[in-house]
Amino acid sequence: MDMHQIVLAMEIFLHDLFTVIWIGGLFTLGVIVLPAVKKVLEKGPQTKAFMGAIQKRLGLLVYLSMAGLIITGLQLAKHAPSFQGLFSFENQYAIFLSLKHLLVLAMVAAALFRSLFLNQARTLSVQSREKWSDLVLALNIILGIGVLLLSGFSAALG
Repeated sequence: MDMHQIVLAMEIFLHDLFTVIWIGGLFTLGVIVLPAVKKVLEKGPQTKAFMGAIQKRLGLLVYLSMAGLIITGLQLAKHAPSFQGLFSFENQYAIFLSLKHLLVLAMVAAALFRSLFLNQARTLSVQSREKWSDLVLALNIILGIGVLLLSGFSAALG
């Protein structure tokens, strides 16, 4: 294996790892942890404190993963012969990749909305904030699944 292949393999590995941390974290939080915590601890200060601690730790990893995905994604684009530029619709590969990037941007916007606006919105009741937070989390999980689907198609075409 030559150095070029090793570098490419590491870029793919890191890109996949960052994806797992972000989308896997969302899925685990929304589908497993949050429902279990609400069932066991019900609604109360312990639930809020516990979820806040999880989201704080996960949030740091997610933001690092977002940065890592940008860096590794730019590097991987250099290796893809079908890559025509960011948000290009010149071929099937570029279309799937551009749609994937649009979903990623929507995920970033949803994450920022949830963490910066909803958690700070004092004009909303606690119940409203929780409801909106759960909805945005569900939306982000769906968007993440869409990103994975589009990644599969772009990988198959690239």
